[in-house]
Amino acid sequence: MADEQKKFLNVSANPHIRDSITTQKIMLYVIIALLPATAFGIYHFGAYTIAVILTTVISSVLFEYLYEKLMKLPITVSDCSAALTGLLLALNLPPEIELWVCVVGSFVAIVIVKQLFGGLGQNFMNPALGARCFLLISFASRMTNFAYDTFSGATPLAKLKAGETVNTYYMVIGNEMGTIGEVSVIAIILGACFLILMGVIDLRIPASYIASFTVFIALFGGHGLNSYYIVGQLAGGGLMLGAFFMATDYVSSPITTKGKIIYGIFLGILTGVFRVYASGAEGVSYAIIIGNLIVPLIERWAPLKCFGYVKPEKGGK
Repeated sequence: MADEQKKFLNVSANPHIRDSITTQKIMLYVIIALLPATAFGIYHFGAYTIAVILTTVISSVLFEYLYEKLMKLPITVSDCSAALTGLLLALNLPPEIELWVCVVGSFVAIVIVKQLFGGLGQNFMNPALGARCFLLISFASRMTNFAYDTFSGATPLAKLKAGETVNTYYMVIGNEMGTIGEVSVIAIILGACFLILMGVIDLRIPASYIASFTVFIALFGGHGLNSYYIVGQLAGGGLMLGAFFMATDYVSSPITTKGKIIYGIFLGILTGVFRVYASGAEGVSYAIIIGNLIVPLIERWAPLKCFGYVKPEKGGK
């Protein structure tokens, strides 16, 4: 038994794979990539959105600091992961949400979803989306109250589900109602291109997500290959924001190539099921959360390839 244990404790000599990238640098890259969507949200919805964003970011950092201080853990707020969680949460909130709801969301994201499960790298789901789903369940009327230019009404996705017409051009540029960060597809794509160029994410998850969702909508959406309807589904809601910025979360997504593709296809189909058959018009947040929960199972189906093995001794099995 002792000999078997020594095999696992044996550390090979160099070379090892090394990289200059750090957790802080990755988080900063993602924050920078979210700036176009953030700036557009502020421009589109007004100055109050600044208060929403600052509240979620500051309270998220504060909750992480206080938790780690009280639990006598190393203080990790400098890695910017809490700030990123706060920013992602803000971009998934309605522009006129009350600030106390933002604080509740930050508490759920940082303390409940992230820290209670061991902190960064141990959380089983995306903290920002976990908090958003909690807020959707707990404060449904507040979380679905969208306003733009003093007018309140249904989002483009809700109009599509009701059989009404929408302006797909407005949806692409962002001249519609929705959460702070989801309305402008152009701003989201700009940020996604930055992440791809910097090597922070690759296209396997978002591409398989968007492609499988498109196929599902074409087959089961009831409109066939109607490009107007398909573009409306792609540009509406949090699909683009979720595909590029939350489904690709390092901690809660698969690490293998095959696993990423399976994961993306699962998210696309599940999002389609929610949008076509569920009572609500959206479904991205719930799809990604459920996808996060089955990542361990996906990685059992698509494990990493071993680069070597321990050669059995003579006479051994």
